[in-house]
Amino acid sequence: MSPAILHDFGFILLGLGVGAYGTLIGAGGGFVLMPVLLLLYPQDTPSLLTSISLAVVFFNAASGAQAYARLGRIDYRSGLAFAAAAVPGAVLGALSSNFVPRRLFDGIFGVMLIAGALFLILRRKAPDAPARDAPGLTHRRIVEHGGAVHEYAFRLRTGVVISLFVGYLSSFLGIGGGIIHVPALVYILSFPVHVATATSHFILAIMALAGTLTHVFTGEFVHGVHRTIYLALGAMVGAQVGALLSNRIKGRGIITSLAVALIFVGARILVQAF
Repeated sequence: MSPAILHDFGFILLGLGVGAYGTLIGAGGGFVLMPVLLLLYPQDTPSLLTSISLAVVFFNAASGAQAYARLGRIDYRSGLAFAAAAVPGAVLGALSSNFVPRRLFDGIFGVMLIAGALFLILRRKAPDAPARDAPGLTHRRIVEHGGAVHEYAFRLRTGVVISLFVGYLSSFLGIGGGIIHVPALVYILSFPVHVATATSHFILAIMALAGTLTHVFTGEFVHGVHRTIYLALGAMVGAQVGALLSNRIKGRGIITSLAVALIFVGARILVQAF
């Protein structure tokens, strides 16, 4: 087997792992893929690597959202509202990555991941849900195809503002945004964890597509097409696996898994930056 074939097969396996784990925790996998790309390609620009990561996140999120749709877990109305707010931020974030030096990018990336992990570790439980008769709340009732019922209430405006921020930061870092969006949905908006992970994937598919198309139009993505193809092939299969595994893991386990992953990759990138 030639080195080229082994290289491409390795990328398929990497995409498989990224897709499965990313879909399981609703993060799209970009927070796993970007550190690997940063380590494998120290000579590449942040803009090129974020374009590859965002494209893979799109394919992973689209596949994962389709799997979650079959389970009936996606809050489509909230997802569309949040995605509409996230897309402008995603476009601006993709454009901003062209102007940041590599070492500075690595440092920002590592700090953001560790900050997210600390938030999850220190915040052991989700806040009490707001009173259902409180003014200004949006109410949702999601019934999974398996019969599970989720009823919750949240402030839609708060979610829109958060999504605008998430859209920018996630596209700038090439991580897709799920590592920020899932905790925000759970801890700030009081979404049930499984609904949050599923809805996050739906939002990610739209948001990552916007960021990827921005890189395509600027001409940066053309240099990463080959790597993206093989990573995306693995990620789409892995996303289906991750969605199936989510049925067997409790909500707290998903959040804990996310925090551990953030600490590991954040520390590794900070070491590289400094």
